[in-house]
Amino acid sequence: MPGGPLQGEVRVPGDKSVSHRAVMLGALAEGTTHIHGFLEGEDTRATARAFERMGVRIEAPGDAERVVQGVGLHGLQGAGTIDCGNAGTGMRLLAGVLAGQAFDSVLTGDTSLSARPMARVIEPLQRMGARIESSDGGRPPLHVHGGQALRGIDYALPVASAQVKSALLLAGLYANGTTTVREPHPTRDYSERMLEAFGYPVRFEPGYASLDGGHSLRATEVYVPADFSSAAFFIVAATVVPGSELRLPAVGMNPRRIGLLHVLRAMGADIVEHDPRTSGGEPVADLLVRYAPLRGIEVPEAWVPDMIDEFPALFVAAAAARGRTVVRGASELRVKESDRIAAMAQGLRALGVSVDEAPDGAAIEGGRIQGGRIDSRGDHRIAMSFAVAAQLADGEVEIDDVVNVATSFPGFVDLAAGAGFGLREVSPAA
Repeated sequence: MPGGPLQGEVRVPGDKSVSHRAVMLGALAEGTTHIHGFLEGEDTRATARAFERMGVRIEAPGDAERVVQGVGLHGLQGAGTIDCGNAGTGMRLLAGVLAGQAFDSVLTGDTSLSARPMARVIEPLQRMGARIESSDGGRPPLHVHGGQALRGIDYALPVASAQVKSALLLAGLYANGTTTVREPHPTRDYSERMLEAFGYPVRFEPGYASLDGGHSLRATEVYVPADFSSAAFFIVAATVVPGSELRLPAVGMNPRRIGLLHVLRAMGADIVEHDPRTSGGEPVADLLVRYAPLRGIEVPEAWVPDMIDEFPALFVAAAAARGRTVVRGASELRVKESDRIAAMAQGLRALGVSVDEAPDGAAIEGGRIQGGRIDSRGDHRIAMSFAVAAQLADGEVEIDDVVNVATSFPGFVDLAAGAGFGLREVSPAA
């Protein structure tokens, strides 16, 4: 339901991508790794549980904290079946780690994850010598056979993907020789930065990463920045709700992650960065976001890989803008937790917004947003994006199937309501 202007300060949870990798590398390192700002979400907890099942001791001395007792690259123990829940990042990166182990493993997930294709990560791992069996179409469960001798490869990704790149680099830790990954477009370099922070020699630049097998990881202290994808919903909301002014402290500003900022600024947004700094190898800044009228634009395809998770929020900004916004080159949105192009188009149409779908994007005609009922398709980012759209709607917006919001943004409803969102949770029986 519509709320008032958004005001004050919002501290969003820690970065999911960094949290996943901090647990993984901490588990594979020698020594004790302290993680501060760990995301207390279902996805990241699933990754932590996976390593606990493989014999890694992980303590939680406080909220958003983890202490990981590393076992070294060769200290994991076989655990049989590992449930990744809804975590696509967890499954793909674990496939790379498990390809180099001496034991067999089976990676499973929930209904949503079990429908997601994994062939893009299976095929290059097999080129490295891994043995991985999957269901039809490269879908989970994945049976990863242990005891395989991996070899480094020089691999050009057919489609840019930070998760596939990361899986290959993690497998490369166990491979003989050099593992090199080349990308058609630069993707997020979280894994490269964190490998470096854990003392592993890695060479990288935009669109390229390379490492040699045979080195070790050293435990370290990791400070996880606030998750940019979580901040995106508040950035868009403060931009489109008249009278808003929000401060978002310590947001991760990895240059491969902030494509949404470039697009919103091109549309006319008022977003100012304060106190830029580095934390745990990652660039961080405090953001001040004020309401600004937006205009529709054609989104440059060069920015698309750097904002793939933020497109649902961008679609809402486009619906609030004056004129037409065109997105192309985003076909990866079709194979996320849901078909996000179709889900956003259907939802926006239900709220009276004109949307023309394309195979790799959409054209959104900005204008009046009406009340209505939305099927989020169990996708957390779809649900939260329509919570933003509801702040501009003429009537009440009801969003169904929102339980998976906890996978990426625990506490979203309370945090949003505290900032001024008109938002409430309703139990299915109500």
